[in-house]
Amino acid sequence: MNTLGLTMILKMGCICTRESININGTKYIVKERLGEGGFSCVELVENTNTKKRYALKRITCHSIEDQKIAMQEINYCKKLRHPGIIELVESTFKGSADIVVQATSEAFLILPYYKRGTLHDYLTLKSFNKNYMDEKDVFRIFLDICQAVKFLHDFTPDSISHRDLKTANVCLTDQLDPILMDLGSCAPARVQICGAQDAQKLQDIAAERSSMTYRAPELFHVESYCVIDQRTDIWSLGCILYAMLYFKSPYDIVYERGDSVNLAVISGTINFPQETPFREEFHDLIRLILEVNPSNRPFIDEVIEKTENLRNKIGNIV
Repeated sequence: MNTLGLTMILKMGCICTRESININGTKYIVKERLGEGGFSCVELVENTNTKKRYALKRITCHSIEDQKIAMQEINYCKKLRHPGIIELVESTFKGSADIVVQATSEAFLILPYYKRGTLHDYLTLKSFNKNYMDEKDVFRIFLDICQAVKFLHDFTPDSISHRDLKTANVCLTDQLDPILMDLGSCAPARVQICGAQDAQKLQDIAAERSSMTYRAPELFHVESYCVIDQRTDIWSLGCILYAMLYFKSPYDIVYERGDSVNLAVISGTINFPQETPFREEFHDLIRLILEVNPSNRPFIDEVIEKTENLRNKIGNIV
């Protein structure tokens, strides 16, 4: 699982020596480290000519397979062009990965830099004083996220799932417009599982690339003969909507208590605060989206329709 995300608030320390990097003929100066994960890091860089700042994602590749995974992320960034999905400014590889001779390569992705950081950062700041989001902002941001997800799910010729939707993978512009990022987990949405070996392989990939507290129940225990589809993302959207109301995924709370996230997810346990500024209809919408049985879980069009209906209903009441 790639837990990195482009977190702009949590600084991982200053880089004292100003490293310069040349990417496809453009020179960038590294300003500071923004975050890091197991095999990748994100740095704030500046174009030496234009002085414009970007986020540089470096992915360390220890094998040919690692290179293929990094190239897959680059390819998804290039072909998924939508206002609500992060833009790839440019990219390149340096070095050559060959595990036999202990060599490594690096993939470099130049991405837009969002000063506000992520939705996760935004909610963390609000949670300090229980400064709940305004209902109008909840509807607007959530529906914009849904439209970006719809673009993935409606993509032709084959539907695409993000597979790691979470608040830390949603950047916010200065106007609080959401931008989906971290496309390294993207995959064909519909997967036919034929046997225990297929099931274990997908389960292992999900454990590595899909954040546990936003992961759909069918990815915790993949059945030997089944079809997995884009509704894995719908579950994650339900966790995001819950977090927009109460600052964290319902299963972040389970994890922090030290209880089993696995059991809570597959049982469909959702606990809502007793004291809340939000209407019960919000909870009903979250329950609809967080349907344990993927066959009964709505597709993205129904999620958008139900959310718009609730927005219109509340607007008329007000």
